[in-house]
Amino acid sequence: MNLPESSLRLGKAIGILLCAAILASHLVSISRWSEDRGVNDDICYLRQAHLFQRFGLGGLDTNFARDDDGYFLAKMKNLSTWVDGQAPVCHTPMSATGKLVLQYPPGTGLMLALFPSGHQVVALYSVCTLIIFLFACAAIWLSRSRAQLALATAFGLVAIYMMINPVKASYSIAPTMVLCATAGLLTARLFAEERQRQRMVLVPIIGLLIGIAVNMRVPNLLLSAGYCAYLLVAFLATRKATKFSDGVLFAVAFVIGMSPTLVANAINAGSPFSTTYSAADVVAPSLDGETIRAYLGDPQSLLVVLSLLWTLGSWHQGKNRLALLLGSGLAINLTFFITHPIFTQYYTIPICALTLWTLLFAFLIPPSHQARSR
Repeated sequence: MNLPESSLRLGKAIGILLCAAILASHLVSISRWSEDRGVNDDICYLRQAHLFQRFGLGGLDTNFARDDDGYFLAKMKNLSTWVDGQAPVCHTPMSATGKLVLQYPPGTGLMLALFPSGHQVVALYSVCTLIIFLFACAAIWLSRSRAQLALATAFGLVAIYMMINPVKASYSIAPTMVLCATAGLLTARLFAEERQRQRMVLVPIIGLLIGIAVNMRVPNLLLSAGYCAYLLVAFLATRKATKFSDGVLFAVAFVIGMSPTLVANAINAGSPFSTTYSAADVVAPSLDGETIRAYLGDPQSLLVVLSLLWTLGSWHQGKNRLALLLGSGLAINLTFFITHPIFTQYYTIPICALTLWTLLFAFLIPPSHQARSR
């Protein structure tokens, strides 16, 4: 149901104020965080940031021998599990280079390095939460009816809330959320756009964003799965040169986006395509009842169900191409994580965020020919 313009403006203002209230509460909470909460992953991301601040781009080399100032050793001594003489946590020995290196890609450390030492986590989360708030405001502002306004407001409140729980669980998820929201908006715009020239601009930008996400955490590589499946099917179904060029543009931009990780792999592991993760993280997939039960009993399962149902709903509404992209991406990501023996409360959050932001903006953005005729 469409609202009178004055009522719609009032509703938008109320929605934005509600989101701003959650934002303010979060910023107060975030301002009290400590960077020494005794978590292995945390101090490893901070070590990467420290390397970038000391050596600039030379910080891509994470050889533990470069801890000559004792920064990481001091961090490890704050761990509750610390024992004298223990090996550095989240580091992997590389036989090809003879180095003991960080297992993580460089993106999260680089983001943290943009802020002053000692205040990096608070600053990163504050900035990322503020950006998510702005995306929520954009969604509210795009609303043209009561249903759209209600959905955009509720979505914004949940999206901002999630920037602490569960996003706080890993520093890599905060910037991932921003990239997923941005890619979601542009993907929705891509499917609303009918002009090929504009589509050829949007496709590589989306590919670049997904590639950049890989630098935050390697499993973000799977965020590209739905796009690859859709672009391949679109080309095979039409055999048009424009569809082929879309695939090439996406692939090239994707590789450019993840190039910092490829360079870091070459420096630390001896090859762009060699992983710096330990054997425990690269085991063969297998179905395990305990892992499945863990996902089913975790709150992220609600986001998974919502993503699946909304994607099916978009198919029912005739948005078959969008449903193909999102549905295949969900299927591939969920299959990987369910068959991966390690469970965390945030593994499926990125694909759910990408899917839900895309669906939200697809619901709000009219096709380009309608927008031009208004």
